[in-house]
Amino acid sequence: MRLSVIVPVYNMAGDDKLKHCLDSLVGQTLPDGDIEIIAVDDCSTDDSFALMQDYEKNYPGRFMAIHSPVNHHQGGAKNIGLGRAKGEWLGFIDADDWVVPDYYERLLKKAEETGADMVGCDYSLVDTYTFEPGQVVHNNTADQTGTMDEEKYRKLLLDTGSLVVKIYKRNIVLGDRTPDADGKISVFPEDIFYEDNAVSNTWMLRVKHFEYIQEPLYFYYQHDASTVHTVSKKNLEDRMVAGRQILAEARENGYLEKYKPEIEFMYTVLFYVNTLFSAMPKRMRIEDCYNFTKKMGIEMKEAFPDFQENPYYKERIHAEEKKLIGMQMKSHMLFYVYYRLLWMYRDLRS
Repeated sequence: MRLSVIVPVYNMAGDDKLKHCLDSLVGQTLPDGDIEIIAVDDCSTDDSFALMQDYEKNYPGRFMAIHSPVNHHQGGAKNIGLGRAKGEWLGFIDADDWVVPDYYERLLKKAEETGADMVGCDYSLVDTYTFEPGQVVHNNTADQTGTMDEEKYRKLLLDTGSLVVKIYKRNIVLGDRTPDADGKISVFPEDIFYEDNAVSNTWMLRVKHFEYIQEPLYFYYQHDASTVHTVSKKNLEDRMVAGRQILAEARENGYLEKYKPEIEFMYTVLFYVNTLFSAMPKRMRIEDCYNFTKKMGIEMKEAFPDFQENPYYKERIHAEEKKLIGMQMKSHMLFYVYYRLLWMYRDLRS
């Protein structure tokens, strides 16, 4: 088997979201025997699994439908899929997205032509079902490609791009992991969102040669239920859990010191900056926001006391955010009151 594509599914039957995704996969130009599509239902409460079973019946040998009796979020579903995957290459796709018909054939061809062990492309943001590109997002850059060296690794760590818009040689994803007693291969953290962020650094540092097709071959469907559009305390706490795992992965795999500026910056953005400014607006109604953000700031300072001196932080974080963060590092009460009054004033003016 050349390629295994893993699709974590949870309540995607409505509005034909799952159908659009699965149609684009079973219609791939790769022949039977070269591709297997492993869709894992994460305890859906709608008709997702029944729809998946129809595809398994209609595309035997090409499509596999698996049901998880317990909801463990996308990480858990992906781990189940990895335990069943036979492919030399591994790919992932979100169940509400879709790809062009020759997507995987083109990525594999690029790998064969160049000797790459990871290949990616651009994607398009759309809000309706279409194969006409909308807003094109450049998922990577040409200066990250080729045979990897320390500078390329640093660039990939800083700007990894979406993990689903790539394919990987099997060892990059799995390392030396094997299935457990339940048939899963535990690569992703379970029961949280942002599971990709938690593991991406380790994957990037296993890559020997990266190639990239600068065309939008993947369609990222934007809708109100998307994780990226959801702000809740659980969602914010999951960012923090993923940030902690970034650190744990770096320590366990021995690359924290070598790539400390990059790891520190990634942790700072995911665990702290994005989470802080998602939690603070009063309209988000985050329970006990004062103490939640206070503890976040304390943990940030404990993890990286000098994070404000990080060169990427100085270059990439907005000046107003840096000012507010500097204020919180000195006095959380002052920061909290100032922020809420500032936005009350701005809201009144608008």
